[in-house]
Amino acid sequence: MPHPVDPVKLLRDLFQVAVNSADPEACLPRHLPTDTAAKETIVIGAGKAAAKMAQVLEQHWTGPVRGTVVTAIGHDVNCSHIEVLQAAHPVPDKASTNASRRILDLVSNLTEDDLVICLLSGGGSALLALPADGISLEDKQQINRRLLRSGASIEEINCVRKHLSAIKGGRLAAACHPARLCTLAISDVPDDDPAVIASGPTVADASTREEALAVLERYAIDVSPAVQTHLANPDSETIKADDLRLTTATYTVIANPAAALQAASASATAMGMHVETLGLLGGEARMLGARHARLARERGDDVTVKSPPYLLLSGGETSVTVRGSGRGGRNAEYLLALAIGLQGRAGIYAIACDTDGIDGCGDNAGCIMRPDTLRRAAKLGLDPAAFLIDNNALEFFNALGDLVVTGPTLTNVNDFRAIYICAN
Repeated sequence: MPHPVDPVKLLRDLFQVAVNSADPEACLPRHLPTDTAAKETIVIGAGKAAAKMAQVLEQHWTGPVRGTVVTAIGHDVNCSHIEVLQAAHPVPDKASTNASRRILDLVSNLTEDDLVICLLSGGGSALLALPADGISLEDKQQINRRLLRSGASIEEINCVRKHLSAIKGGRLAAACHPARLCTLAISDVPDDDPAVIASGPTVADASTREEALAVLERYAIDVSPAVQTHLANPDSETIKADDLRLTTATYTVIANPAAALQAASASATAMGMHVETLGLLGGEARMLGARHARLARERGDDVTVKSPPYLLLSGGETSVTVRGSGRGGRNAEYLLALAIGLQGRAGIYAIACDTDGIDGCGDNAGCIMRPDTLRRAAKLGLDPAAFLIDNNALEFFNALGDLVVTGPTLTNVNDFRAIYICAN
């Protein structure tokens, strides 16, 4: 195939293909319950896609419906019958606790003739935050901030969150009983584990309070005496698989990171590219960037003017151990490490973006790396290694004009990374 005139546009287009595959309009309608003969249908939910999911449900639901969902600030859309609340992310705030109480109130005192539809997506862990009795919101905020900066995995973070919560770890499902509960989830985790998505408010949880304590110890997270007392109490344990209150609950993943990569791969293949999908990857962002730089160099050695361009695809969620004072985020840090490893290698372009439209604490989805990234940085007097040490990759790419800004996409299947390799 002829080489694309603009590799950067191609990478942006492939990112959009991945995002579109997880748009609630594309993936939700076919999974809605068909048995709508419930006495009352209540819709609840949490996550960055929750408002859009609620809107799509309203458009495709034939009977009366009411309810409340909570989404991140700026991720709201208008609904006619379902209340949409907004709260902070990734650190929960008072609005998160108020929304959680509102949702618990909605599902209280239901009967076996009622139906609850729960709409979950990435971000739900922070947005659906209700501290357990005896624990303050400030306790949870402090622990959340420290875990997010520690390099802990999302599974470890959610293990702690669930054991400090009055709504996560299956407790929301228990509150819905005896009503029928149908959870529809857009997964943002590699293995689509329902117990990890939004910290599993509607499913059983196999993790233990001892494991939560071990995570806090592993990352040297100081906690208040109230948190220590709570985790020492057996009552802090989450809902387990043998709990009879889960017998009326079902759970369906309607979109996931693997399907988003498959959509992008199919699109690239149709354009004649050779695609290698590396899978859903985690670990330190900068370490993954360095490994992918070596891999891209190896693949580049085999690309000629007569061969099709090569595309390396990956997804998942990396982590960043914050030691500097910069603004992140993980996709920018990955790309900066990639650029340093490639050292201006000709013919290699890359994109790394979060499918929710927000990479870390910035207002960008991610960034673009080009073969001349380091050369342009040198002209501006920017030292890439210094920016990486300071965890300030966002400002590095911002100075180069290479941020990808989409605004909230109203879905979330985690990160999308693509490396495009063509002949010089």
